[in-house]
This record gives sequence, structure tokens and C-alpha cells, in this order.
Amino acid sequence: MASHSESIIREPLITGKDITYAQITNEVLFPVENKPNMAWWIGFSLASLGAALWLFSISYTFWYGVGAWGLNKTVGWAWDITGFVWWVGIGHAGTLISAVLLIFRQNWRNSINRSAEAMTIFAVICAATYIFGHMGRPWLAYWTLPLPNQYGSLWVNWNSALMMDVFAISTYFSVSLIFWYTGLLPDIASIRDRATGLRRRIYSVLSFGWTGSVKTWQRFETVSLILAGISTPLVLSVHTIVSFDFATSLEPGWHTTIFPPYFVAGAIFSGFAMVQTLLLIARKVLGLENYITMFHIESMNKIILLTGSIVGVAYITEFFIAWYSGVEYEQYAFINRSTGPYWWAYWSMMTCNVITPQLFWFKKIRINIPLSWILSIIVNIGMWFERFVIIVTSLHRDYIPSSWVMFYPTWTDVGIFIGSIGLFFTMFLLFIRVLPSVAMAEVKLLLKSSSEQAKKKLIDDGHLDPTHVDDYTTALEKYDSVDLNQYQKA
Repeated sequence: MASHSESIIREPLITGKDITYAQITNEVLFPVENKPNMAWWIGFSLASLGAALWLFSISYTFWYGVGAWGLNKTVGWAWDITGFVWWVGIGHAGTLISAVLLIFRQNWRNSINRSAEAMTIFAVICAATYIFGHMGRPWLAYWTLPLPNQYGSLWVNWNSALMMDVFAISTYFSVSLIFWYTGLLPDIASIRDRATGLRRRIYSVLSFGWTGSVKTWQRFETVSLILAGISTPLVLSVHTIVSFDFATSLEPGWHTTIFPPYFVAGAIFSGFAMVQTLLLIARKVLGLENYITMFHIESMNKIILLTGSIVGVAYITEFFIAWYSGVEYEQYAFINRSTGPYWWAYWSMMTCNVITPQLFWFKKIRINIPLSWILSIIVNIGMWFERFVIIVTSLHRDYIPSSWVMFYPTWTDVGIFIGSIGLFFTMFLLFIRVLPSVAMAEVKLLLKSSSEQAKKKLIDDGHLDPTHVDDYTTALEKYDSVDLNQYQKA
């Protein structure tokens, strides 16, 4: 039943008694094969209202132009680019969980990678809506591509960091989509084999003729590793290129070499926070406590703590470099952030991104589900304020005091942002209705080595060091889905 390749003192990645392969399939596919419950309908109704607000706000923008936003001559970028960078950052956790942790053979990724990958795709779609909205004439978006055209010498400006964005993010989206869909194939085939009628025909097409043969599995694992190898550099490159939008300019507050690593750390920080926000609700509503365990929650909180600390160091470094440079304009940009008219945004950013994540040093908070959920939301609020502070406070006071102006968002700005959140959750809720939110095939690989029942069998056999058994059972006290009475009997 159990493999001795894993130490007993490692906490289980699957909890529950007498878990079978069939039970994993039934529990993961329950939301897909049955009617949605009331919690899903409430969430979907609220998200759909947000998506409707987004549709109305973006339609209003296309009709009246970007003058409907709160932009002015001094602040030419504001909520649009803030929302764009925020959404691109949120999409980073999916690729890191799927690709980087796969390459490093971190098995705890198996239960959360599917939802994180889907989150990546939906977040990039939300980010792209800001790009099309800011174009003014989105029907000419193909001009950004190096295509032969009837205008003769009309070519893209390869020196522009904005053009780098187009290619970096389109590549990131394409690779992430292929990676996500490839991982879905064995699970779609499982749905196909259990379905009837029209659903069976639809899932048959989507499964690409998956047979489950040894050769099929070999090719699947090879392709997964290749895609992971391609995706891993994208984790670092995409948000690095997004940071070039600012770092390659001469604007005080933007022109700094720390932006690339700082943006990457911030992207992983906000991405993992959004994964927590989604999965802490999904595990309860969908009944996935046995597969998304306290070990997963605590591990993600540790990554949030690490990346939040890196972001905090970056904030301090920015101030130091501004002082050390001796450039009065650079120094003023950072003094203005903390003491100027937007001081409230700056200190909200510092509180949410630097101070709040430090609470995860305490184990009781890392394993507290309500607190983890609240803190994950606070982190993403702070990351939105970070982008707002970088962009608006660096622009609103130009070199000439006569050009100083405040930025005030219009209802259209607010509607597009809140609406994009609604659009994101609408896509995610539809995803968990038609496709499995947990990678069944990958979770099943852990059943005989990393599950609670496999470790319980080792204890029942009585061939283990009692100290190791005590360490293991003590670690299980934090689990909300483990019955410790069974271990007392053993």
C-alpha cells in the first residue's frame, strides 16, 4: 500500500481515511457532473454583475474615447496601466506553481496547480482588456504585429518597451494556455468516459483522443517537462519586461535598475495571495479539504512571507538609492510619495505589503484559514496601491510647478477596474463548473506515498521509530481534516 521512499515525518499531501482512486475521481468531478449549489449561484450572480459593469464601462470608453477616464495632460497613465500591471502580476503564481515547482519535483503543487494555471489565463485576459481599452481604436490592434501591410512602411517601433509588452505577454499567454490544456487532457478523458450523450461528444473532442496507454503517458510527461522548461524563464522575463515600461524612461521615481527583480518578486507575491483567496473558498465550497490541505495553505503563506519581505527590502532600497544618487528630483519623487497629497496611498501600500505579511512568521496565523484569507486580500489591495503609487505619484508633480495636478478617477475608471474583477471571477466560476479544479491524475500519484492513509499504515505496522511517529502526529494537530483519535488508538 505505502512506499518507503518518503519519510514518515513529512506531513501528508492527501488526508482522509480509506481514500481510493475512484473516490478521488468522484470528489473532484462532483462539481462538474452535478448541478451547482447555492454558494456557486450566489458567487456567479455577483461576479456576473461585475462583468456586466465592465462591459458597460468599456463600451462607454470605446464610444466616448479615453477622455471618459480621469487622465489629464500631466497624468497620462493612471488606473489603466495600474490595473494592467496588477493583473499581469497576479498571473505569475500559476506559471511558477506549474513550471518551476514541477522542475524542482515539489509534489505539493499537484493539488493547486490546475486552479493556479486557470487563474493565470484569466488574469492575463483581464490585463489585455486594459491594453485594448487604452488603444483608442482597438480594431487596429493588429498594427502592433510585424505583419505585411498595405501601408508600405508602417512597422512597429522595436525600441519601445510597450512593444516588448505585446510580445512578452502574448507569448506568456500562449505558453500558459498550452501548458494548462495539456495537463487537462487525462482528466478530460476521465469526464468523457463517465459522460453520456452530447456531453460525451464534447469532451471526446476536447480530450484529443486520449487513450491512457503507456506511450500516451510517456509523451504526456515529456511534453509537460518541455513546456515547464519553456515556461520557467517566462516567470522572470514577463514582469521584467513590464517593468521596462517604467525603468527605461527618464522619469524620476521610474528610472531605476531595481525595477525588474522588484516587479518579479511583487508579481509572485500578489499571485500567491490571489491563489489563496480563490482556493481557501473553493476547498470549502467544493469539499476538497482532503486534497488542498493545511500543508498547501501553510506553504503558500511561507512564499507570501518571503516575497513580501523581498518587496519590503526593495522599497527601502529605492529610498536609499534616491538619497545616494544626490539627484534632487529623484529625492523629491520619493519624499512626495510619503508626505505629499497621495501619502495615504503610500502608507496603505507599506502597511499591506510590508507590515501585514510579517504576521505569517507566526505558525498559528499561517494555519488559520480565516486570517489567511483576509491577509491574502489585504496583500492584493496593497499590491494595487503599489502600482498606483509608482505611476501616479511619479507623474502628478512635473518639473514645473505650473504643471502640478491631481488625478481623480471617474466612474468609468472605477467601473472598468471593479468590472474586471467581476469578469475574472465569472471566468473562474465557469471553469470549476465544466473542468476539474484539481489535477486528478497528478493527485493520484501521491496516494501510495504521500497520503495520510499510507503513512497511517506505516504506523500501524509498528516498524517505525516512536519519536518519528510522535513528531508526525504532533504536526497533524493543525489539520482541519484529520481525526487524531485514530492515532491515539494506534
